[in-house]
Amino acid sequence: RLMLTINVAPDGSGQFTTISEAVLAVPYDCPAVIRIAPGIYREKLVCEKKDITLAGAGMDATRLVWNDGGKLPHPDGRPTHTFRSYTAFFSGEKLRVEDMTIENDAGPGAKVGQAVAAYVDSARAAFDRVRLLGNQDTLFCAPLPEKEREKDGFLGPRGLAPRRASAQYYHACEIAGDIDFIFGGADALFEHCTLRTVDNGLAHSWVTAPSGAAQGLGFVFWDCDFVSDCPAGSVYLGRPWRPTGKTAVLDCRLGSHIAPEGFAGWNDRTDTALAGFAEAGSTGAGAGERPGWVQALSAAEAAVLLRTARQKCRMETMERITE
Repeated sequence: RLMLTINVAPDGSGQFTTISEAVLAVPYDCPAVIRIAPGIYREKLVCEKKDITLAGAGMDATRLVWNDGGKLPHPDGRPTHTFRSYTAFFSGEKLRVEDMTIENDAGPGAKVGQAVAAYVDSARAAFDRVRLLGNQDTLFCAPLPEKEREKDGFLGPRGLAPRRASAQYYHACEIAGDIDFIFGGADALFEHCTLRTVDNGLAHSWVTAPSGAAQGLGFVFWDCDFVSDCPAGSVYLGRPWRPTGKTAVLDCRLGSHIAPEGFAGWNDRTDTALAGFAEAGSTGAGAGERPGWVQALSAAEAAVLLRTARQKCRMETMERITE
C-alpha cells in the first residue's frame, strides 16, 4: 500500500513546522507516518485519520504540550470542562504514537480542574515509549459512558455520538497524574509501563477510574511499576467511575503509596460489588490482602486474562506496523 511520510521540524527543515499542519495535510483514507523532529510543540492537536502514525525522536526530545483545564474559561463563555481540555484528541480507525511526550501543563486540579493530556477515541490505538503527563484525568481511554451525571459533563468531542468500542495498547509508557489519571470505557492493555502518581498534597489519589460495561475487558496492567512520592497508603489502584468498571493488576510492583485496600468505591456509592477489580502476583510494599470484592486471581486465571488482553488489544493494534 501507498504510505505517505511527512516530516515535521520546528526549524523549518521538514515539510511542516507544526504537528497539526502535518495531520491536516493527510487525506483521511491514506495511511501516513508523521515523523516529528526534536522540539517543544506548543499546540492543541486534533488527529482524526483512518490510519496514522506519529513518530517522535524520543520521550525527552519530542514534546507536545498544551494547557487547557476544565475550570478555565472556554471561548464559548462556559468553563472548558473535562473533555475539551485535551492537549491531543485522537480518533479514526488505527493510531500509533511512539517516542514522544504528550503533556497538559495547566496545573493541579484544585486550581484548573481536569486537564486531559490525551483523549484517545480511535478504534485501535497503540502507544509505544510515550510519556503522558498531567495531574487530574491525564489519559482518557474512550468511549464515554452512555449518560453524564451532571450538566455539560460530556461537553466536547463525541459527547452526542453513539458510543463505539476501542481497543488500546500502551507499551513501555510513563503515565503521570493524581486523580483518576487513567479513565474511561476502553479495553486497554498496559505492558511494562510506569504509573507515577504525582504528589499534589491530596489526602487520596486514584490511578484508574474505569467505566466500561460488565462484559468488557477494562484496563489490564501487566509487569508495570506503580511509583510515587505520595505518603504511604494514600493512593488507590482504582475506583469505578461507572459501577461496572474493570481494572486488573497482574505481576506488577507496587510502591508503599498504594493503600492496603488496593481499590476503593466511587465516593459514597455502595455498589462496589458490581465492579470488576482483580489482582494477581503483586509485589512490593503496596501489595497485600484486599477486600472481598477485589478478586484475587490464580496464576492460571491471570494468564488467561493476559492472553485475552493481548489478543484483543496488542495484536490488532500492532497489525499495520508489522505488515
